[in-house]
Amino acid sequence: MALLTDRVAVLFDLDDTLIDFSGNTVAAWRDASMLAADRLPGLDQQRFVEAIEQTREWYWSDPDRHTEGRRDLRVASAEIVRVAMEGMGVRPPPELPRQVADYYRDLRDDGQSLVRGARELLERYCAEGRPLALVTNGSTSDQRAKIDRFDLERYFDHIQIEGEFGLGKPHEPVYRAALDALGVPAEEAWFVGDNLEWDVAAPQRLGMRAVWVDLARTGAAPPPVVPDRMIEGVWELLEPAPGLEAAD
Repeated sequence: MALLTDRVAVLFDLDDTLIDFSGNTVAAWRDASMLAADRLPGLDQQRFVEAIEQTREWYWSDPDRHTEGRRDLRVASAEIVRVAMEGMGVRPPPELPRQVADYYRDLRDDGQSLVRGARELLERYCAEGRPLALVTNGSTSDQRAKIDRFDLERYFDHIQIEGEFGLGKPHEPVYRAALDALGVPAEEAWFVGDNLEWDVAAPQRLGMRAVWVDLARTGAAPPPVVPDRMIEGVWELLEPAPGLEAAD
């Protein structure tokens, strides 16, 4: 049984694993709602914030909408704004949903940062000579912009973006392609990410082990998914932990 310190390959998710992607979501929508209320007199800002939250949950809960929406997050956000307003009985001017969505997405982009410990962890793993891959869903433009902004490309032997590869997690060929690019079998690789299905259950079905980043600090993964390790953030991987090994 090979220890993680023995050059076991690691495949990383990007958003909310290495980059704090969602930390300012609530604040950004609140600020965007102020713009909406300013542009649309009579709009109840608090009701609009509540409508946005409900509409976001509805929009992203559907796998097909999720796949389509992450191809262009600004278009998706504009649709969320439009549906939320119409659900309140408000018919916005045609240009307003996109204006509010663009303002929101600009705030989201500006608020992104590397997760604490992420660069130190990547530098350590590179120094140890382990194969590293970045496997992320999303459009080429959005994901490449983050990779470039935070100077992440130099750490990875393989970068696989849904928009470039043509298929995203949790489809099996996505993981197979990344493992093939690294030249390692699934049994000698770990996947680290925040999505229980994409980053834990799907890799485990192929024989990988998985570390779940528990963003919500729930303390436990809902069954039937059982991560091999659960952490609050990648900084915890800087400390040795028993059990972070390749499968037999």
